[in-house]
Amino acid sequence: MTSTNQRMGEFSRLAQDLAATEDETARLQLAVDSAVLLVERCAHACISINEKGRNVIRVGSDDVARRANELQYEVGEGPCLDVRREQVALVCADLATERRYPSWARRAAADLEVGSMMSLLVYTDDDAYGCLSLYADRGVRFDADDVAVGETLAAHLAVTLAAGREIHGLGLALNSRLVIGRAEGILMERLGISEDQALDYLRRVSSHTNRKLVAVCEEIVRTRELPEA
Repeated sequence: MTSTNQRMGEFSRLAQDLAATEDETARLQLAVDSAVLLVERCAHACISINEKGRNVIRVGSDDVARRANELQYEVGEGPCLDVRREQVALVCADLATERRYPSWARRAAADLEVGSMMSLLVYTDDDAYGCLSLYADRGVRFDADDVAVGETLAAHLAVTLAAGREIHGLGLALNSRLVIGRAEGILMERLGISEDQALDYLRRVSSHTNRKLVAVCEEIVRTRELPEA
């Protein structure tokens, strides 16, 4: 079991490595390789882009992840196709009993021997969005800690892509609402408050600390620690 301090150190090193990697494809490849190492039950990972209905898998840790995502586009259903609308991590805990995407889940479990999946939105704009897809092997289920680590990894990648101002040559900036939404979700879970109350909390912290709202949210998502409002 990885301790909180160890995890924070790992993410700190990853953030430095992502920032130091100039090539976009190499940066994305580093992210998916890191997902397999950092998310305890993750065995396969990939990043895909949907631009105006055209789906492109940019990088993958292996063929299993690529094929599992391709299968979603082939059958016309799956978490990668819904994650933009939901604006949160979409988790299929057990593909053997998954009811939202029965055709895809059944084939992914039988043909690719994957047991659990999560899709994390990395960026979005009017015409396109990108997501990080994580897969566990058959008989393995992602738990709440895996989802939290996956969300943190996605947030790191989102911030890095925003700094670079482009992905796949499309010049797409990060919609900072994704990071704000993740921070709101952490506050809602920890404090038992509503979405509006969470946003008010974040605004107070931003005002009191004289920091931009998105910077406050990035820190909360990265450290999962709550500042005083």
